[in-house]
Amino acid sequence: MKRPENTCADAQRGTRMAKANHIAGLKFKYHYLVALPIVLLLIVAIYIKATENKQWTLAVEAQATNNNSSSECNLFRGKWVLDNQSYPLYKERKCLFLADEFACEKYGRKDLKYQNWRWQPHQCDLPRFNATSLLNRLRGKRLVFVGDSLNRNQWDSLVCLVESSIPSSSKSRQFIGNLFTFKAIEYNVSIDFYWSPLLVESNSDHPLNHSLPERIVRVQAIEKHARHWTDADIIIFNTYLWWLRPKMKVLWGSFESPDGIYKEIDMLRSYEMALKTWSDWLEINVNKSRTQLYFVSMSPAHLRGDEWGTSASQNCYKETEQIFQKGKGYWESETNQKMMRVVESAIEELKSRGLEVQMLNITQLSEYRKDAHPSIYRKQRVAITEDQLLNPTSYADCAHWCLPGVPDAWNEILYAYIIQYSNIHRN
Repeated sequence: MKRPENTCADAQRGTRMAKANHIAGLKFKYHYLVALPIVLLLIVAIYIKATENKQWTLAVEAQATNNNSSSECNLFRGKWVLDNQSYPLYKERKCLFLADEFACEKYGRKDLKYQNWRWQPHQCDLPRFNATSLLNRLRGKRLVFVGDSLNRNQWDSLVCLVESSIPSSSKSRQFIGNLFTFKAIEYNVSIDFYWSPLLVESNSDHPLNHSLPERIVRVQAIEKHARHWTDADIIIFNTYLWWLRPKMKVLWGSFESPDGIYKEIDMLRSYEMALKTWSDWLEINVNKSRTQLYFVSMSPAHLRGDEWGTSASQNCYKETEQIFQKGKGYWESETNQKMMRVVESAIEELKSRGLEVQMLNITQLSEYRKDAHPSIYRKQRVAITEDQLLNPTSYADCAHWCLPGVPDAWNEILYAYIIQYSNIHRN
């Protein structure tokens, strides 16, 4: 029988083809394995972006409803979760511009657990604060906090949150009168604080010398202050602490005129009159299509220990844990809910006139944090007497907040709203 001539050659060609196919298969598998994680990352990124937009739409819609109703995602209802892996969001000693009034670790506080609590809404997650993302969204814009020292506290927090991501040569801070300015030069961003503790004019308007025995307010005068923030793209207002007295002395006329009329008026009524002046100014002067407006609700002070199971003479001094036993819906007796309703009414009235002001309702989430005040661990602007040294509760600051701390959560919520706003107006 005749033997096929090409059997060996065919076998060799078959072997070579099998090897080539095997190598091609290996190459395909290699490229597939390399490409797969990239594709998955892209899918995850697209999903996160889509859900982020949806999530914060839900959050804003939820906050627009009555706070007492159940809503899908209310950013202001939740709990504090201990998270010492991710928090604090910055280190106190690395925040170059932090005011000594809020630098508790610097002034001797040893227990730092207050820095490790994260605010967790019940029905959603806050976005992780990203300084670069915020600065990009604020590029070419001006953000201004207007109000009292609690708004200064929040301004310091936001400056600390962003400044570590900016090179030293590209940032600056300056104080000119009532205006405190932080600039991120590369981004052309200005983050400001304007001292105006009652929003309208008062005899407490000096940025340093404002602790006077008698408080006088011009409830119908705001222009002297307002001209400093008319051009802002984002304005965050507050006013609360400086109204806490039974009556306010109201002036019709100017401080310079001998013909001014003075009258003592119930605090709540004078507060209402001042917010009417504020809201009228906003309606006339604010660019509704460009300016974002926020109002921060009252920040609680922890002055009565009997509210959390100790003596009435005890305050936040030596407190190292938050309030757990009160459950949800806890309000301190010192918190003036009538003042909150006046603010809510003013905001609703503005809404009916076509101007949106978003309430940042930080009151109740802050009520639980008796552990997070400076207490005695801050720079004292007035010399402490021997009697006070014997009784530290007498000079403990239970109104302001250590940083890092509670105001960082306020700014995380503000950040969520800014993300939401920029996403809506970019699409």
